[in-house]
Amino acid sequence: MIGNLPLETAGLALAAGILASLAGGAIGGVVTGGKALGVELAAFMGSFYGQVAGSAGVLLGLIASAFIN
Repeated sequence: MIGNLPLETAGLALAAGILASLAGGAIGGVVTGGKALGVELAAFMGSFYGQVAGSAGVLLGLIASAFIN
């Protein structure tokens, strides 16, 4: 248990956050660099860099919610 947050819920939130950051990064990559780089490469790069930032944000958010509760 992390604070008042059960471990299963924290793991589910972490997995959902990682998947959302992958999807959001891919969409953002296609929107910003689809014409210049090609849609597939832009989606790949966007999902990679989206996961880097999104995973850290979700992990910090879970840690903060554990201390707040």
